[in-house]
Amino acid sequence: MSTDLAVRVADSPGGLADVGEALGSAGINIQGLCGIGLGDRGLIHVLVEDGAAARVALEGAGLSIESEDDAIVSEIPAGAADSPGVMGQMARAVAQAGVNMRAVYLATNNRAVAVTDDNDKARAALGM
Repeated sequence: MSTDLAVRVADSPGGLADVGEALGSAGINIQGLCGIGLGDRGLIHVLVEDGAAARVALEGAGLSIESEDDAIVSEIPAGAADSPGVMGQMARAVAQAGVNMRAVYLATNNRAVAVTDDNDKARAALGM
């Protein structure tokens, strides 16, 4: 199962590099990534196969983990990502199930990643 780690960094040059170098030095592949600047800090979501090893590597490099969650990872059917309205339909289905989506982003190999407050309900809403 893939894990999403939200890593807090300073919103300055080198924050993303620190995350990449810490994981790379530990031999951990980044399967997906989303980074956002939030004023004086940045938040970088990384999708990894081994969350525990990634946490050790990141914390060993002096980085702070803001959250660690099991992620919903699914392949995007060919052409679906380029179809108007698909994201809205999926997000509405999850919302109507009463599930909050805390992060969504794309990953390697044409996959979508979602971090929710209830993965079982989200999967059911999406027919997974």
